[in-house]
Amino acid sequence: MEKENNSDYIKPINLVKVEYDQTGQSKKTNEMGMREMQAKAYEARTAKYLLLKAPPASGKSRALMFIALDKLINQGIKKVIVAVPERSIGNSFSPTELKKYGFYANWEPNQKYNLCTPGSDVGKVKAFHQFLQSDEKVLICTHATLRFAFEGLDEKQLNDCLVTIDEFHHVSADGDNKLGNVMRNIMANSKAHIVAMTGSYFRGDSVPVLLPEDEEKFVKVTYNYYDQLNGYEYLKSLGIGYHFYQGRYYKVQPERNMSALEEILDEDLKTIIHIPSVNSAESSKEKYEEVNHVIDCIGDLEYQDSETGVLFVKSKRSGRILKIADLVNDNQKERDKIVAYLRGVSSPDDIDMIIALGMAKEGFDWPFCQHALTIGYRGSLTEIIQIIGRATRDSSNKKHAQFTNLIAQPDAVDDDVKLAVNNMLKAITASLLMEQVLAPNFKFKPMDNDEDDLEDEEEENGKPTIKIRGFKTPTSQRAKDIIESDLNDLKARILQDDTMLKALPGNLEPEVINTVLIPKIIREVYPDLSEDDVEAVRQYVVVDSVIKNSTVEEQGSKKFIKMAGSFVNIDDINIELIDRVNPFQKAFEILSKNVTTSVFRAIQDTINIIKIEMTEPEAIILWPKIKAWVKETGEKPNIQSTNPIEQRLAQALLFIQDAKRKRTQNG
Repeated sequence: MEKENNSDYIKPINLVKVEYDQTGQSKKTNEMGMREMQAKAYEARTAKYLLLKAPPASGKSRALMFIALDKLINQGIKKVIVAVPERSIGNSFSPTELKKYGFYANWEPNQKYNLCTPGSDVGKVKAFHQFLQSDEKVLICTHATLRFAFEGLDEKQLNDCLVTIDEFHHVSADGDNKLGNVMRNIMANSKAHIVAMTGSYFRGDSVPVLLPEDEEKFVKVTYNYYDQLNGYEYLKSLGIGYHFYQGRYYKVQPERNMSALEEILDEDLKTIIHIPSVNSAESSKEKYEEVNHVIDCIGDLEYQDSETGVLFVKSKRSGRILKIADLVNDNQKERDKIVAYLRGVSSPDDIDMIIALGMAKEGFDWPFCQHALTIGYRGSLTEIIQIIGRATRDSSNKKHAQFTNLIAQPDAVDDDVKLAVNNMLKAITASLLMEQVLAPNFKFKPMDNDEDDLEDEEEENGKPTIKIRGFKTPTSQRAKDIIESDLNDLKARILQDDTMLKALPGNLEPEVINTVLIPKIIREVYPDLSEDDVEAVRQYVVVDSVIKNSTVEEQGSKKFIKMAGSFVNIDDINIELIDRVNPFQKAFEILSKNVTTSVFRAIQDTINIIKIEMTEPEAIILWPKIKAWVKETGEKPNIQSTNPIEQRLAQALLFIQDAKRKRTQNG
């Protein structure tokens, strides 16, 4: 661990560190007052079903206003229903002046039909049905209100309505997902238009958001995280990292003079602290006690403002008075006070820290936040991306945004060591995915062998293009759409796969990961793809991942790309070479260098216990490596070896011998 100069604080281990060019492009507005993403979404405004995938802070709420107003005024839509996951997010759709910035209408919903207010669901359902019979144009409600109201609704009552689902990843293709059922029934039984919006399309489970046949009906608009952050004015860099502790995060660490939370918490940074889920091992099981533990680590509570709910805490480190918001408290009156205060925050001095559990994730806007500090593992990639998004707003008070996951180290003598290791692997996959999400996008093309012009890189639609020998291009529009819009979603599915989790630490050969595991997952996710398109999508996933984990350097007139520790002339890149590189190895290597030897041994021992089924395609790939092993060492690979690669070679040899024996018996 590295300490900051002249400070007791410790820097987190950053598995991902990305720097941006501060072009200001994503914040510029056109003659209609639209930012880059909003203009892109507006171009698709006539789509009956529109799926908008854009990162936090890109302006999805206002994009919806532009699209909804056009549908009301120019497309024959009579009413607009906006559904958000929780009441606090409804504020994002409050009345908004748009005409003064160049648009032809203002967003003016009647507050009578803003149902994101305190009150019983029964009254809100009644108001929902009244709205459908009224002359009013816009209703704002929670997902829950939409679900309850739908139970007594004939879908045809939604004809000529626009239904908007904010944070669309709450929908699931699972038959038990009520919001998903509402969506499917609306699509099947009404003429309603739908706009679905999300900052992350990944779910915490392996269930897709939409079935393939439903997803194909949506026009997709994708605005990536890199374009958003690279186009900022102030924010220059983003770090995603970890800090480890033993015991309890709020107790003094062995041989140290402070708790792990105190070590990593810099009170000079505007910080959101997400306490552990009450069901997690890191939790004390009482969420209110958890808040007290956090405050005790920071200092002493002086008093709480009765009007705003703000806690005034005297720092035991500096003696400063820190303003802290508690969003864990379930008392509705107290919660409404502090939420109202936070909505009015206009300068960095208004609040110093926010303590949260379920809130302050989706749709929560505190642009001054510099540090998102999360205690305990988060199994959902969506949740991690949403939390990171709280710190990635552009603001004049910050050049760097930081996400830190404060996590317990696996203990070799702990009964729950397997669970801890699995959680750590999930944390790694989240970092791997974010590294892919945050990196610039490339275009890849096949390079013809007889092509005279071997220019390695050209600009296509503003994206660098790299030519690769043996690279396949997709043949169907479906495969092209997956590559264009769903690549990160597919990577999330790949990284969440149980077999891939077991393979990540390097106990499978890269060729097996790239040519056996990844295409198997692609077939499961997209069963409608032909084998040629599966291979094209597979190559794009692998190449994109490897290139984003590599660095390009110029030497004279030539460019070289560093992959897996070796420099390769960019003109000589071919798909066979890339398939020999593990695209997801880097983060695990970084992590393994920053934990103690005993912790790393506990990780490795647990992984070695996990058996990965041997398949014939993998055995075929490993056969040349087995022969090379025997030639180099003079011995067959040993199944008892502590080297995971040698173990795997030995398993493949047994598989091949068994297959040969069966063929002989059947011959």
